[in-house]
Amino acid sequence: MKIRINNRDMETNATDVYHLSEELQLPEKGVAIAINGSIVPRGEWDGHAIKQWDNITVIKAAFGG
Repeated sequence: MKIRINNRDMETNATDVYHLSEELQLPEKGVAIAINGSIVPRGEWDGHAIKQWDNITVIKAAFGG
């Protein structure tokens, strides 16, 4: 299906946020995901469905000073 991640169109076979995070090889900590402007808590990633043309924002924490 086609989705939009951080303003870029992308094809995915993932059906939920958890599998999308695996497909994107995101780290286990320091990452937040929002779908259509709403943050999805990490505990809800497994089973939180993604749909065609969802607008997904992936935010990675930056460390350092």
